[in-house]
Formats: sequence, C-alpha cells, structure tokens
Amino acid sequence: MTLGTMSAQITDYANRADPYPLYAALRKSPVTRQDDGSYLVSTYYEVRSLANDPRLSNDPRNRPLGADGPAVTEEDTNLPHSFLLQDPPGHHRLRTAAMRPFGPPHSPRFVHDLRGELARVVSDLLDALDGKDEIDVVDDFAYPLPVTAICKVLGVPREDEQRFHGWADSVVSGLDPSGGAERARQARLEMGAYLSDLIDTKRRHPDSGILGPLAHETGPGGSMSTMELVATSILLLIAGHETTVNLISNATLTLLRHPDILQRFRNEPDLVVPLVEEVLRYEPPVQFIPFTTALADIDIADTTIPKGAQVWLLLASANRDPKRFDDPDRFDPDRDDNQHLGFYTGIHYCFGAPLARMEAQLALPQLVRRVMNPRLLADPPPYRVNPVLRGPRHLPVAIDGLIA
Repeated sequence: MTLGTMSAQITDYANRADPYPLYAALRKSPVTRQDDGSYLVSTYYEVRSLANDPRLSNDPRNRPLGADGPAVTEEDTNLPHSFLLQDPPGHHRLRTAAMRPFGPPHSPRFVHDLRGELARVVSDLLDALDGKDEIDVVDDFAYPLPVTAICKVLGVPREDEQRFHGWADSVVSGLDPSGGAERARQARLEMGAYLSDLIDTKRRHPDSGILGPLAHETGPGGSMSTMELVATSILLLIAGHETTVNLISNATLTLLRHPDILQRFRNEPDLVVPLVEEVLRYEPPVQFIPFTTALADIDIADTTIPKGAQVWLLLASANRDPKRFDDPDRFDPDRDDNQHLGFYTGIHYCFGAPLARMEAQLALPQLVRRVMNPRLLADPPPYRVNPVLRGPRHLPVAIDGLIA
C-alpha cells in the first residue's frame, strides 16, 4: 500500500501487534493526505499544535454530509453528544460540571482518598492468583481493578459490572474507523436506560460516588440536564476503565519483554512513577484520535488541510518522534523531559488521568513483587480488535507461584 492508504494499514488487525513501523514511515512527512481525503498527522509538534487548535473540531456535526469516518456519532439514541464530542462552549460547561465532585479545586482529595481502598483491591486480586501456574493478566488483574475503581467513583453497584462490560465493549467499537456504528448505538441506548434509572435513584437517595452530586449540581455553568448527565455518565464509565486496562496490560507486557528493567523495578519500587510515564509514551493506551474535522483551511508543515477534511492525530506516532524524544524506540524509564501525549493534550486532555496514574502506580509494584518468575506464553499476545484503544485482549503468563 502507498502512504495514501496508510489509514487502512493502521486499522488492519494484521498490524495491531506492531504498528510502529507504519508510524515511522508516515513521519517522513508530518501531514499525509489519504486517498479518501482525510489527513494523518504523525509528528509530535504538529499533533500537539493541532490538538490545541480551535479550528479542529471534535463535534461530528461538523463533518461534511456523507463523509466517511469512524462510527463515533451518537445520534438515534435520544442522548446529546458527550463532552468528548463537543467543542466550546458546550464542552467547557459539561466538563467543568463533571470535574466539580471529581477533582480540584472543589474536590481536591477525592481521588487521593480512594487510594487505600484500591490498594486493598490490588492485594485481593493478587491473593486470588495463589495456587495458579498460569494467569491471564488482563482478565485476572488489569480489567477488574479499574472496573472496581470506576464503579466506586460513580457509585455504580459493583455487582452490575457484568451488565455494562458488554455494553462498554460495544460502545467503544464505535471508535473503530472500520465500523461498529449500529452495535455502538444499541449498546449506548441500553446503557443510557440503565444509568438513567440509577441517576434517578441517587437523586432520591444520595449515597457514595459522584453521580449523586452531579444530579444536584448547580455550579456557575448551571446544572446538567438529565440526558446530559446520562451521556456524561456513559463517557466516564467507559473511559474510566477501558484505557486503564490497556495501561496496566501494556506495562506488564513491556516489562516482561525487558527483563533487566523488570528486575530493577522489583528492587526499586519507587521507579513506578517514571516507569508509568514511559509506558504512556512507549505504548500508549489510546493510539490515535480519528474523529476531528477542520473548521477552516489549516496550514501546517507545508501542507494545507482544507476546511471539512477529517484529521487523524496519531498520538502513538508522535510519542516516538525522534525530533522530540532521543532514541524513541527504546523503553527507558529514566528518560528526562518525558512530555508524552499518552493522555492527549489541550481541552480534551484525559479527564481521569490522575485516577489512571494512581491505579497503575498501585498495581504494578505489587504485581512484579508478588508474582514469581512470570513468563510470556504468547508473544505477541492476542490484541483487542479496536485499533484506537490498543492493548492485549488476553495476556497469558506462566508463573511459579505467589509471594505472600
């Protein structure tokens, strides 16, 4: 294939295990027009510039009629677009309201105060591995931790996890540029009905989690409508665990491929902070943003992106740009000045980044300390089908036991 059809190669499952050679080829030209009229942006400074450019819109309503693209539109569900798929001022109003019970300045200790409970969840998950000689890091560890965390954050009953697991998989399939629209819409309808009932319950009987405060939010920007709150809850429920599953799984896989760093990490658990940041650069859980639209002609890197064109911002490629990072294909937790784009940038910077960081920083030191002699049983492991949220679907590992 030519550079003009590189988007098809990036989304081809055959390249899921290692898309980085494709990104390297694209970086020879920072902005590459595709045969379908879309543009791929692959270099660090250009991705960062466009992600902060108000002429680039996340709102699907700004796409030209009939334009091809990922199935992220949320129409036909009787719900408004989530704030992820809105531009200012709507984006700012909804995101600001959602942040009030979640983080600073209004709730500065909310995430921090979850630390003790989540540390106990990590210990319990690892205790459950006792007696096994083979584990699936995804199913046994990387998935249940962030699901428990986001249930706690929102106040969703943990016993309902199985109900929304399937819904979440279907909704995120709508991010896949190759399709998934109908499946995503149906799942969003069903999840919306569930959350609408839950929000109504919390209005009448407030308890833990942020859904109750959000239901009564009367901040400077005004309260959310019921349907806006449902749309926001769907976004937070899905984004609050899907990317963290990938972060923990990608980190574990990377450590097992770098046994020298794994051994050092066992001896230096405080390495976890820079190590997590390097994983976010080296194997980011969100590979690219495929749903932006140019609101005007944009001149960048000797290229004019025309008004109405769809633009893909390749975060994973930008994170390995040699013009920004020395020896970018080397995993190096001692890397200085690691201003990666693993959590994106600008007004759409990841809402839950503090929570995701805390979960990974709690989980990884205990995992590598307690699991004895872990060995990959498949390399590469089977990956998730979705090319946007890239991570192992399963991560089978042989072990020699568990340290108490």
